[in-house]
Amino acid sequence: MDRIFEDTSKAFALKSDSELERAYFLFKMIANEPLVRIGTAMTNFALKAHLPVDKLIRATVFDHFCGGISEADCMPVVDRMFEKGVSAVLDYSVEGQDDEDPLDFALGKTLEILDFVKQKEAIPFAVFKPTGYGRLALFEKVTQGDTLSDKELAEWGRVVHRFDKTCKKAFDLDVSLLIDAEESWMQGAADQLIGEMMRKYNKEKAVVFNTIQLYRWDRMEYLEELYASAQKEGFKIGIKTVRGAYMEKENLRAEEKGYKSPICATKKATDENFDACTQYILDRLECISLFAGTHNEESSYFLMQLLKDKGLAKNDERIWFGQLYGMSDHISFNLADQGYNVAKYLPFGPVRDVMPYLIRRAEENTSVAGQTSRELTLLKKERKRRKI
Repeated sequence: MDRIFEDTSKAFALKSDSELERAYFLFKMIANEPLVRIGTAMTNFALKAHLPVDKLIRATVFDHFCGGISEADCMPVVDRMFEKGVSAVLDYSVEGQDDEDPLDFALGKTLEILDFVKQKEAIPFAVFKPTGYGRLALFEKVTQGDTLSDKELAEWGRVVHRFDKTCKKAFDLDVSLLIDAEESWMQGAADQLIGEMMRKYNKEKAVVFNTIQLYRWDRMEYLEELYASAQKEGFKIGIKTVRGAYMEKENLRAEEKGYKSPICATKKATDENFDACTQYILDRLECISLFAGTHNEESSYFLMQLLKDKGLAKNDERIWFGQLYGMSDHISFNLADQGYNVAKYLPFGPVRDVMPYLIRRAEENTSVAGQTSRELTLLKKERKRRKI
């Protein structure tokens, strides 16, 4: 297998010299953990104090990791990426609201995005987060099997309605829909609900995709059970695989509450779990479609090799690679150049509302061993090539 991810001329073809310098500056800052902590605290303070920092944030971290403040604002980025063969997944990245108005607003926004992306070949997927549609505490109660009050039953009914309305619209428009994964203690209710949506709308092909976080050691078991149900009941499965985004929170909660952590004991175990899941899905492509969300080069090579070994087309419509905008361009653009299906998650939303997402992104980067240093190495290499 050719080691294609070293080609920085393709990886950063869309970046101007000044954008390349900004990326280099940002990743150097992210590589410094104390600086991330200080920067996070200062940003939170500035936003709470309503200081006029929007322009500064927009010109630095926001424009590097986000597509814009609205769908239309994202289109120049979407079009530029698509010229290089990289599709986009518009992700309205305003996180976890608790009262009904923002939840209904999130529903309206996702339905709006579905209409928008139907018209755009460059945007083959829509996406939403379960806690965009319902309170985390409610998902948690349903996951634990706790008895719901009449008020909570009515509230859960509205959550189910939001899911169903979105999945039906995706089905009617023939647009694939990715549903994100969140904390383990609320995921059971989301899994159950998404399973119902698959049974209803994935009769012919995968429209609805659930996300499984493979830093959890129990997720393969979930997938095997879902596959057994699909075989028995005659529906297709859509799966987005990721390693996971809540590791510190998950371990801390498990320790505090005295239960076994759902997180794999080592990074190696997570990597093996991820690749085993990829193998499992590729062996069952007649039923399961895959969106492989990964910033890991070896896992990407592994999937490429499986496609080759099985004699599958690089652009088989059942298999997509995915990365986040602003990260791992060396994977995304080199894969696209070779003819694979690739999509970048493109977060968007009002600058202040998207900040919790951006802060989480920076914190994750400091905790993923090697991620930031790899980005810096490649950016240095491209600066040298361009003689900047």
